[in-house]
Amino acid sequence: MHLKKPGSQPSMKGPAEWFTGTVRIDPLNAPPPPARVSCASVTFEPGARSNWHTHPLGQTLLVTAGCGWTQCEGEAIVKICAGDVIWCPPGHKHWHGASPTTSMTHIAIQEALDGKNVEWMEPVTDDQYLVGPG
Repeated sequence: MHLKKPGSQPSMKGPAEWFTGTVRIDPLNAPPPPARVSCASVTFEPGARSNWHTHPLGQTLLVTAGCGWTQCEGEAIVKICAGDVIWCPPGHKHWHGASPTTSMTHIAIQEALDGKNVEWMEPVTDDQYLVGPG
């Protein structure tokens, strides 16, 4: 067994090629093969969001603090708040992040296929983002 204590792993700034705005990623677990599941706590400051992306085997989001937004391609933006659990199916194009006025933290859990757990795509434009929840 491996026990990881809070604060034992450094936080990382969310890379600009994957996120718009200020995002902090706190790794939680990424076990070595043959395990394929990894998870991280991700905090989005107001207005921050991920790029559009997909996951080869899907993704579960557990919102732990604040409120934010998520959207699946072709669907309306949905408000998500602490306590919500979101399942994004394999290959489903989506994004998630904070609202313009509130921060949001979620735990992201995803499984890798052939060593890859995400396919990053284009940024969510301000025009797409500012439509807000339907």
